Amino acid sequence: MIPSVRLVHRMKIVATSLLFIACLGTANAQIEDYAKNPSKSTLKYREFRQESTTPTFGLAKVKKLVKTIKPDSDDNRHLNQKAYDSLTVEEKFTYTMIHGEDATQNCDVMPVFKDEEKKIFGYIPGNFHDETTWSDRQRKYLKDNRETVIKLIRRTILDDKRVGVNLKSAILEIDGVELIPDLAKVYNAKHYDHDILTVMMLLMKEGKFEPFAKSQSFEKLYGEHSNYRGYIMANTDNQKLVIDRAMAYFKQRMAKK
Repeated sequence: MIPSVRLVHRMKIVATSLLFIACLGTANAQIEDYAKNPSKSTLKYREFRQESTTPTFGLAKVKKLVKTIKPDSDDNRHLNQKAYDSLTVEEKFTYTMIHGEDATQNCDVMPVFKDEEKKIFGYIPGNFHDETTWSDRQRKYLKDNRETVIKLIRRTILDDKRVGVNLKSAILEIDGVELIPDLAKVYNAKHYDHDILTVMMLLMKEGKFEPFAKSQSFEKLYGEHSNYRGYIMANTDNQKLVIDRAMAYFKQRMAKK
């Protein structure tokens, strides 16, 4: 019997955890916190964390172009320059959100954690399942068109009522502090996507926001003895604290504009 797509994906998640542990070597990690037999709710949440949000701007055209791309000798998949230049700013946004042009090989993939759905991590999962990443051309597009990209991200969030890992990555890439209220609105609707809180913390970290930089959460997640697998518990107090600090940071930044 052929397994379902969802089952195959869950099998890959478990395999990734085992691969991660094998790759750790002598790294200082709390192996006991990784899930050897993840619960259904944990697997569901891990799948959710890795999902992207697909923009609709010229989507059919962009998908058609992506299918024509042939990999180079390093397995990178760049759209030819003429076709890329023919895309509008909105279509380039869709292209960037659904397709990473550069191949990546990352042994140190984030494992599945025990009760992952109850944790706020210091970092978000890799975009595109850590298989590809944005090229320099794509990162330049995001930064050069920052104001438009913020508007397109906001529209996509409003349409889908969620923030996929690709949108989170884009927000961090462009230091999208203006989107903090949008993130808070999505999070407060269900209190489920804790990576939204992670994005807020990373924005505050990047901006060296003092109330956060002096906090216990910062020390645990980004301090001298931290590592990128660190987390804090997603209890009500921590949820509120992150959002309150992020909103204060948003107001401070907007007051300086």
